[in-house]
Amino acid sequence: MEESNMDLFETLVETLKKNPKKIVFTEGTDARILSATDKLVKSGDFLKPVLVGKVEDVKAAAEKGGFCIDGAQIIDPETYEDMDNMAQTMFDLRKGKMDMDTVKANLKKGNYFGTMLVKMGVADALLGGATYSTADTVRPALQLIKTKPGNKNVSSCFILVREKDGVEERIAMGDCAIQINPDEDALVETAVETAKTAAYFGIDPKVAMLSYSTKGSGKGDDVTKVANATAKVKAAHPELKVDGEMQFDAAVSPTVGQLKFPGSPVAGHANTFIFPEIQSGNIGYKIAQRLGGFAAYGPILQGLNAPINDLSRGCDADEVYKMALITAALA
Repeated sequence: MEESNMDLFETLVETLKKNPKKIVFTEGTDARILSATDKLVKSGDFLKPVLVGKVEDVKAAAEKGGFCIDGAQIIDPETYEDMDNMAQTMFDLRKGKMDMDTVKANLKKGNYFGTMLVKMGVADALLGGATYSTADTVRPALQLIKTKPGNKNVSSCFILVREKDGVEERIAMGDCAIQINPDEDALVETAVETAKTAAYFGIDPKVAMLSYSTKGSGKGDDVTKVANATAKVKAAHPELKVDGEMQFDAAVSPTVGQLKFPGSPVAGHANTFIFPEIQSGNIGYKIAQRLGGFAAYGPILQGLNAPINDLSRGCDADEVYKMALITAALA
């Protein structure tokens, strides 16, 4: 596990102070979004919130909750002055997959409108999902922001943090939220992108490609997939510390790791964990969160041309604030 004497979010604030950003919140009237906005506007100018919604509705919701949102920008899709240009840009991006009527109907929705604000450079990043489903946050991003050159897939990771003896421990886990059953090549992308995300958040990535088998101890298509993906990651990125396939105990216990996987630079010391499919990934990060005492931040979406992130619909205001910092820092 990676250890740091500096709090992750203090580091992110310092990063943003050097290079301030704008972040779109697609659900401008949600109390959790407004509470996080209150904290951001009171903290300084390092991250400016852009709230999507009718101005009078957003202000009324803020007043009802006792939130100060002075300094935040409120943009109503219905009265947006550059809507004609936005609609034409989105129509061109969809290349015949949406007619103009469908484009205009979608731009009345906060998820599509907010994504286009990022696409057109009005904001640097987007955070949604307080009330939208993950699919409703990811779909516009895939259609409009699109994947980075060299990437065919969008994956996700969680950064997990806990304090122990005055030191902050950090690990990364992917993909726990987006890809249901990735093939070998998608698993390769997930591993590479999760290692990059881990490094960005102060983790020197030691990547374990997880399985129910360690170095051929088990057989089956799922084992073969992880073993082949590991070989492809190593071939494409020889600079990356990555090994597999391995079981979780071999990944985290130095004794077990060197017994089951002697000579591996990762076994027993892993801090970045790649799951073979979403089911084990989702279960795994929630076990770490609920039984291991880790705070889990994510899902952080990977592989897109701009930072678009998804909230859990069960999130609280503190999670919104912290995910806003994570998302904006990635810009």
